[in-house]
Amino acid sequence: MVSGFSGLPGGVAVSHLSVYDWPAEADGGVCGGTPHMHLTCSEGYVVTGGRGAVQTLTTSGYEVTPLAAGTVAWFTPGTIHRLVNEDDLRITVLMQNSGLPEAGDAVLTLPPQYLTDPETYASVTVIPADAPEAEQERVARARRDLALEGYRALRDAEGPEALAAFHRAAAALVRPRLAEWRERWERGALAAATATGEQLDRLEQGDFSHLAGAVVRAEQPSAYGKFGMCGRLDVYKGT
Repeated sequence: MVSGFSGLPGGVAVSHLSVYDWPAEADGGVCGGTPHMHLTCSEGYVVTGGRGAVQTLTTSGYEVTPLAAGTVAWFTPGTIHRLVNEDDLRITVLMQNSGLPEAGDAVLTLPPQYLTDPETYASVTVIPADAPEAEQERVARARRDLALEGYRALRDAEGPEALAAFHRAAAALVRPRLAEWRERWERGALAAATATGEQLDRLEQGDFSHLAGAVVRAEQPSAYGKFGMCGRLDVYKGT
């Protein structure tokens, strides 16, 4: 029997993002989101409206990629990234591993004293789901500004030591969740690739029976306007 996989192609997930228009006073009033890094996931942006940029920081240095309607941009794990909103920037985000970037694979560029252990990190990053919207916004803005403080220090640092220290701290922070992440990968991207391999094997043998099991699915967002790292998110449950 050919393995089935019913998720979005390749085990990706999508969300719709309206990038924060909150100015950061400590950054000259630039509007935008929270700088952060993913450790096991690539992420892609399909810009659907507005104008802005994504700032990135890797071992190769600091870059700014302009974003406008029609732009497709993507980056690999280890890329510290920060979205800047210049004029109503709206993006459809493509996330590897069934949406793992929004389900835990992200470490904000907080100052080092907040990266020492999961409890300390959570104390300044978790947005209480049952809090009033005004309180959720206050926490989201506060963590954005705190992450910008650490981000500026990383950008200004000379030599690779500061970035290596952040990588080391981030890897230690996520280690307790790696088994959970592996399970998500096995159910998603690995299952999708395995299904394709089995279908190719069957077709080589003249067996096309999996075609009779074709299905069509559609879904509306399960939540609208959630406070994310980079902006307000419309998210999908089944992707």
